[in-house]
Amino acid sequence: MNSTTMTIRVPVTLHDKLARLAQGTKRSRSYLAAEALAAYVDRELSIIEGIQQGLADVTAGKVIPHDKAMADLHAIIDAAERGKSSSQ
Repeated sequence: MNSTTMTIRVPVTLHDKLARLAQGTKRSRSYLAAEALAAYVDRELSIIEGIQQGLADVTAGKVIPHDKAMADLHAIIDAAERGKSSSQ
């Protein structure tokens, strides 16, 4: 894997926690920070991509009116509750 160096400023308390975690896991602070940053970036990009897809769907008219969506949801819940009560 190719890598590059970044310099960031973090609160002293975060630095100290990272140092304790590194010691406890026998990993370097750099490794743990890179893993945490990768997880954060992946999660945030996924959220942004989902929002962008939703906006594209709205633009393309691929939407379900709120009332219909809620009616469908209530029908699913009602069916599940009927199934639960008949098995008891």
